[in-house]
Amino acid sequence: MKKLVIVESPTKAKTISKILAGEYTVYSSMGHIIDLPRRKIGVDVEQDFSPTYVVIPGKKKTLSQLKKEAKKSVEIYLATDHDREGEAISWHLKEQLQDKKGKQKFLRVIFHEITPGVIKEAFTHPIGIDQNKVNAQQARRVLDRIVGYFLSPLLWQKVAKGLSAGRVQSVALRLLVEREREIEGFKPEEYWKIEANLKKKIAESLVFSAELDKCEGKKIKIENEKNAQSILMELKKEKYAVSSVEKKERKRKPYPPFITSTLQQDAFNKLRFTARKTMIIAQQLYEGVELGEEGPVGVITYMRTDSVKIADSAINQIREFVNKVYGKQYLPSMPRIYKSKRSAQEAHEAIRPTLISRTPDDIKELLTPEQFKLYELIWKRAVASQMNEAKFLTNSIGIQAGRYLFIATGSVLLFDGFLKVYSISEESSDKQMPDLEKGEILDLVKLIPSQHFTRPPARYSEASLVKILEEKGIGRPSTYAPIIHTLVMRDYVRREKGYFMCTELGIKINDILVEYFPDIIDIQFTANMEEELDKVEEGRLDWVTVLKDFYTPFKKRLDFAKKNLKKEVIKTEEICQLCGSPMVIKWSRRGKFLSCSKFPECRFAKSISSGVKCPADACGGELILRRSKRGAKFYGCSNYPKCTYVSRFLPTDKSDETKEE
Repeated sequence: MKKLVIVESPTKAKTISKILAGEYTVYSSMGHIIDLPRRKIGVDVEQDFSPTYVVIPGKKKTLSQLKKEAKKSVEIYLATDHDREGEAISWHLKEQLQDKKGKQKFLRVIFHEITPGVIKEAFTHPIGIDQNKVNAQQARRVLDRIVGYFLSPLLWQKVAKGLSAGRVQSVALRLLVEREREIEGFKPEEYWKIEANLKKKIAESLVFSAELDKCEGKKIKIENEKNAQSILMELKKEKYAVSSVEKKERKRKPYPPFITSTLQQDAFNKLRFTARKTMIIAQQLYEGVELGEEGPVGVITYMRTDSVKIADSAINQIREFVNKVYGKQYLPSMPRIYKSKRSAQEAHEAIRPTLISRTPDDIKELLTPEQFKLYELIWKRAVASQMNEAKFLTNSIGIQAGRYLFIATGSVLLFDGFLKVYSISEESSDKQMPDLEKGEILDLVKLIPSQHFTRPPARYSEASLVKILEEKGIGRPSTYAPIIHTLVMRDYVRREKGYFMCTELGIKINDILVEYFPDIIDIQFTANMEEELDKVEEGRLDWVTVLKDFYTPFKKRLDFAKKNLKKEVIKTEEICQLCGSPMVIKWSRRGKFLSCSKFPECRFAKSISSGVKCPADACGGELILRRSKRGAKFYGCSNYPKCTYVSRFLPTDKSDETKEE
């Protein structure tokens, strides 16, 4: 009896085929095979939002091959990922492949890691397709199609051709624009600090620093240099006496194993990987990497998860490893149990190595450098999660100088605990303090005043944006990376030295959406929508009801916007070289450009110059900001292709990196 197994990717198919060793035939669907049509809405909003699915262009050959194999098979195992997308792929495959006479038996197989034991166990206990999960994915897909299909043409009419808007991405854009405006509107305030360098009254004693904290028992605020100098005059005359000595032992508990969001954050902070890059590499590690004689092996568990739970067998593996390699002093008496947030899918596991004894160094030569770095990060976090706390001795010293109080603090690492495996930057440096007693008189070595200014909030990085999306309940583990990638590719935001800066186009789109669709791109509204989709998945809410509740107010807002939103025309002083008419600023997916105001009668257009002359000898052109197909910005010469000068920065920038091709 022939048994057919279908998974999403060729790599996954190769790994599973090796594990099942010829008993089954394993094929890949190459991702989704069925979806809504590209060039029409594909949703009947009048008939309970009934979707019309079609075969994705370019997938007909794959589907034909699968149908051919399905006809030969009595049992068809659908082994796609255990999430909404994976469930939907399995459902679509069943709809396309099932025989009209119903001879085939379709079986759903789920697993969280691709290892021999887990795969074989999963195939001995197949289940049915989870229709609630399919409905949740359908609801999300239809919601996103409705928003994109109706909002995008509105933007084409009122702003520029080719623009688009997404339901969740627009909320993320709103967060970025609001932060940009906070930064623009920020007014720095001056303040001063005073630090005292002090030491014990013995020769060659340790000099330590203390910061001025209070005056007459109240928190001090030094607003300007005049105030600082006045206080300094007082302090120079005072005696410095130890008023309090407080020593405490502080414990630092390890973090739980990674979930999708924390992996993306840590990979950005420590490795400078984008969220998308992190997920691509994690997918490779999950689906299987070639480990010499072992062949393809999945070395981590499924990487799209919001659960910090790990299997008891994995906990036991980690505890045995810690005890053997690091010793009993690093092993807690009981396993550490972590709690996931309320909305987490507890059926999933956290991201962990499939075999703890497979250390990063053991397989370093078999992985790419990027795969090794990410695997090492995941391995260390998982091992550390089952280790003892790190212990610190904190020393807080109060030093009285007349009516002023200085505070000096220090911290000494007593026991490294989990830090032996997994480093945390804020715990990396200790500040030495001398042994002091209450009432002890100290020598003043030096008073150091310093001027400071309050700083605006930082722009979002990949890490901090993923963190705020998770905190606000916007999107789910599978959507963080696509959200960011979409915003960058649409040129609504750009990466500048690791941080996101909103473009003029992004701000413009956001302002339109906020004005005309305030409810639809409201942060709380979107978070509530995610919770409703979770309820659909749990079988507690009908997916059509969710769509109706969304569509009615959305349609009213859309009709109002079509009537009232006016297209903005920005005139310039430049004259069209062909017809002599004024040039106007227009927008495209790649940013602003100049166009003849007589368009479409006159089709002359040109890029907007940066005003900086091209550095190439005898060129005479000017540098223009351009974008590559991957979304990266660069400056190119206006005389291209005659002049091929390109630069990541304008030549006036000290960090200029140029090349000529």
